[in-house]
Amino acid sequence: MPIKIPDQLPAREVLVREGVSVMDEQTALRQDIRPLQIGLLNLMPNKIRTETQFARLIGASPLQVELTLVRIGNHKAKNTPEEHLISFYQTWEEVRDRKFDGFIVTGAPVELLPFEDVTYWDELERIFDWTATNVHSSFFICWGAMAAAWHFHRIPKYTLDKKAFGVFRHRNHAPASPFLAGFSDDFAIPVSRWTEVRGSDIPTGSELNMLMESDVTGPCLLAETTGNRLYMFNHIEYDSTSLKEEYDRDVAAGAAIEVPHEYYPDDDPARRPLNRWRSHAHLLFGNWINQVYQTTPYDLEAVGKSLPADVA
Repeated sequence: MPIKIPDQLPAREVLVREGVSVMDEQTALRQDIRPLQIGLLNLMPNKIRTETQFARLIGASPLQVELTLVRIGNHKAKNTPEEHLISFYQTWEEVRDRKFDGFIVTGAPVELLPFEDVTYWDELERIFDWTATNVHSSFFICWGAMAAAWHFHRIPKYTLDKKAFGVFRHRNHAPASPFLAGFSDDFAIPVSRWTEVRGSDIPTGSELNMLMESDVTGPCLLAETTGNRLYMFNHIEYDSTSLKEEYDRDVAAGAAIEVPHEYYPDDDPARRPLNRWRSHAHLLFGNWINQVYQTTPYDLEAVGKSLPADVA
């Protein structure tokens, strides 16, 4: 089944060009099934690019998914046209009475700030608490994962001496996890952050299970039975050129930045980077959506009224 997104959303043209199955709104109305309701709280400055990245991965599912774009209500985006936000986004206050099968919280370029100094931290904490009652399964990404890990478990983040930047090998710690079905023993994932969390800080008895880890950049993916949550500390959703654009931006600004690790062939920025994580990105999101489909109540209003199955 295809993904259902607004007909005029810029991501539609990109996804159709890539061969992702996209359903128009009129066709969706004729489908006699309940689509999965997935919310995307987009905290990234370039919202159009980020919504396209996640819609690409969600849209590869054989299930019908309806994607709702959500934004922080009291934060003004600087890099996305206001008309785009008005046309395609709802504030969290506007959707807080709804239930969702799945809910994604993206990263944000605020990782060097203490959590409490982020201007929308109070609202984000309310959203985290809301997911416990209104969302069947939550998926937190990069800074969003660090923020959620701090909110729910007081797992701290640490500032790095230099940016963890590039494509790093990761180990599969839980081959039997349904979230890692079909995963290789090791695989490449993009990393781009100035902070980290440490496995030694994971609370004993917290039901947090380490699924992916890098010997160089540390924890990558945690699964938590309580709340049916996933914490992804890296950017598995990135486009092929995302790291290149970050690198080119920093070079142009005169910032001290190293060539992204194992990203360019022969570490030569003049050469076209190769995408070595795309298949595992699709696999992870496909596995997540399949687990959501298998375990979510058919009656969406029943979300939050019973504990999810142990799928970590």
